[in-house]
Amino acid sequence: MEPRFNLLDSPTAATVAKRFYNTSLAVQKSSLPASVQELVSLRASQINGCGFCVDIHTKEAAAAGETQLRLNLVAAWRHTTVFTDAERAALALAEEGTRLTEQGVSDDTWAELGKHYDDDQLGALVCLVALINASNRMSVITHAQGGSFDRSMFAALD
Repeated sequence: MEPRFNLLDSPTAATVAKRFYNTSLAVQKSSLPASVQELVSLRASQINGCGFCVDIHTKEAAAAGETQLRLNLVAAWRHTTVFTDAERAALALAEEGTRLTEQGVSDDTWAELGKHYDDDQLGALVCLVALINASNRMSVITHAQGGSFDRSMFAALD
């Protein structure tokens, strides 16, 4: 599958991409642990089939100190012993917030999140799930390809 379109070649889409990136910086700077941010982004990207974003978030998670074992098991997190209860709650939010048409975010998931995250972190998680899903959709629609992510790719967005 070949890429259909480079969003940065469109003045309007490039402006939106820059604003998305700048908005994501607020989440990155929050007190929500970087590893949780990357796990949530990775899981939503896996569900949405976004190779570009899976590439980004596996590399960013590794840079944040995630082990290969944990990265390999994100897709099957419910059937592992390597994630904390807090991470499991965040991964459940990633799944339920991505698959909104199936059931939405359950009260049980929300209650579990409240046991592990403060209000600012909850807000960051909600924004993160919304942002990664929008980013996944832009990348999947344009057939952005995974496999060649390098942090310098975002230099044009700074």
